[in-house]
Amino acid sequence: MKLPDLTSDIPGIGGRLKSRPEDFVVEELPLYPPSGEGTHVFMTVEKRGASTAAAADMIARALGRRRHDVGFAGQKDVHAVARQTLSIEHVDPDQAARLNLPGIRVLGVARHGHKLRLGHLAGNRFDLRVRGLAVDPRAALGLAQAATAVLQRRGAPNYFGPQRFGAAGNNGLIGRAALLGRYQEAVDGIVGADSDRDRPDVREARRLCRAGDYHAAAPAWPRSFQSEARICRTLARGGDPRVAWLSVDQKMRKFYLNAFQSELFNEVLAERIDRIDRLEDGDVAWLHAGGACFLVQDVRREQPRCEAFEISPTGPQFGAGMLQPAGATAAAERRVLEANRLCTPDFQTPDGMYAHGARRPLRVPVRFDEVSIGTDEYGSFLRLRFDLPAGAFATSVMREIMKG
Repeated sequence: MKLPDLTSDIPGIGGRLKSRPEDFVVEELPLYPPSGEGTHVFMTVEKRGASTAAAADMIARALGRRRHDVGFAGQKDVHAVARQTLSIEHVDPDQAARLNLPGIRVLGVARHGHKLRLGHLAGNRFDLRVRGLAVDPRAALGLAQAATAVLQRRGAPNYFGPQRFGAAGNNGLIGRAALLGRYQEAVDGIVGADSDRDRPDVREARRLCRAGDYHAAAPAWPRSFQSEARICRTLARGGDPRVAWLSVDQKMRKFYLNAFQSELFNEVLAERIDRIDRLEDGDVAWLHAGGACFLVQDVRREQPRCEAFEISPTGPQFGAGMLQPAGATAAAERRVLEANRLCTPDFQTPDGMYAHGARRPLRVPVRFDEVSIGTDEYGSFLRLRFDLPAGAFATSVMREIMKG
């Protein structure tokens, strides 16, 4: 679905993000510093042209460890310059500091007492350059300043960004199909959906899958496409689609369910985009200071705290254990479930896998340290520097400024 903008009355500047990796710089803001003692080594690295998972694989192999031994707080984009921290246990800090890997530079190492895990970060700092502006640079600056003023005052819509839904944009559809027990549809989405980012050999493997020639498709997948190859081998042996779905790594199956959770959250937020800074009867509010949630029972009493950005209304990441809203908010969330042919918010597939539920704020605070224009050897650009809390997407901020 097309997601509406909070700043829809302000024209966009157009342009392109990520023309070059240096145009999209992201730096993690740690939740805590390493203690200097312990069996785990925290490595702060700068990476280019590699996903966080790929960087973890390379580091693990170089240090003689398994990929599972590497911890990290957040996933960072491939097409960017990303500075983040990874952890690995029982390695020599000096050996880690000397690593020289393609696209990865070690900036520092320190010991700590436990593994770094997803979510263990305060936020991210972004330094972005938009090139190929659709309007004159000075006009772009004025439009960007107008949009950022609204975002700083009202908050940035907390949409899940497109990277959550995969290169083909169908991760949520795969999760929905599995949730409804439509396993053929789920595995078809994994092996058959084309993306404009696919390499020629991947496109050929997908073509074979769509033709139903799983015998030929199984060996055609590149080595890194293990789930896709397992699905094809299972179907080639005559296995049913449910067995093929279960052949996919459990973390990946959970990821598809999470993507569908994210899609439903975006639907709820889209319906309420013009009221993201207003509490309503039955809302579950988010306390920004610590992430706690509570049921709003007196809107008049709590709204001043919302205006001060102490609290915000939330939307659902449906699943078992999610704190339920009441009144009109509960009815609105039920309508989203019903529109997707779901009878329960428990998010459990027929094969027993389930997704944990949570509440997510409809908006997040964003502080812009710089909004400026400039020129370098690659042409003119608009530069934006801002911080976001953990879990928020810079692309959701930039869509408000660029408009498409």
